Amino acid sequence: MGAGFSSLEDREKLASDGSSKPGLEDLPESCIALVLTHLDPIEICKFASLNTTFRQASLTDYVWETKLPENFQFLVENLWDEDSCSDSLTKKEIFARLCRPNHFGSSNKAFWLEKNRGVCVCISWKDMKITGIEDRRYWSHISSDESRFGTVAFLKQIWWVEVEGNLEFEFPVGNYSLFFRLQLGKNSRKILGRRICNVEQVHGWNIKPVQFQLSSSNGQHATAQYFLNEPGKWIQYHVGDFVVENSTMPTKLNFSMAQIDCTHTKGGLSLDSVLILPAEIGSRKVG
Repeated sequence: MGAGFSSLEDREKLASDGSSKPGLEDLPESCIALVLTHLDPIEICKFASLNTTFRQASLTDYVWETKLPENFQFLVENLWDEDSCSDSLTKKEIFARLCRPNHFGSSNKAFWLEKNRGVCVCISWKDMKITGIEDRRYWSHISSDESRFGTVAFLKQIWWVEVEGNLEFEFPVGNYSLFFRLQLGKNSRKILGRRICNVEQVHGWNIKPVQFQLSSSNGQHATAQYFLNEPGKWIQYHVGDFVVENSTMPTKLNFSMAQIDCTHTKGGLSLDSVLILPAEIGSRKVG
């Protein structure tokens, strides 16, 4: 009986001694790292502020390699030139750099990594074949802080419109959506912090729909058509989806938009870019 009370007394004494209580800092770093692999990057950074052990676990390559796409080495090769060396960077540093817009091929293409490990690609209008683009009677090039590439193409007036582009890129395995980013109207400078869009030249888009097409090197095709009838705001028009099943082989895409009915002119259209997003993200961007 006395031994039982003695044991209970010892446990109560240990419980009352704050230094003897196990805490989060007593968890093995490897166990914490394993838990962090199941969290998203923002949550990992929040847990890193709990204590030193969590911070050290949050910096390990083991944690951040799970947040990188399986073909991240390809993305790194496109990001850094031969004079740069990524071997000295941690996986967290590589992840952070991939999350920023990174130009590749030319200054008119960029890719970045979303926090959920999805790879996104954006292609400027400058990298596309556009009917009459060099003729200032039809098109003008306008500086814009609303474009990732700093400029948009503005169509004044023309009888037919054809825009064609292509891309070759090693996407990670997954489903993707492709969009054209367009606006009816021309942005002018901001007045008292408010953006002003001039829609006086908008005409001809409500008569016949614009035709959009997408095709991939593995035989996938998609088409869509839209009447452009919402002036004054940027809209991402969903062309279609494609599936990537092999991340080690480049995916080749061809995409286009056209309105070639020559019975009427059309004008007042701003063309920014083509955007490719993981389908899960893209579904929230439609419209």
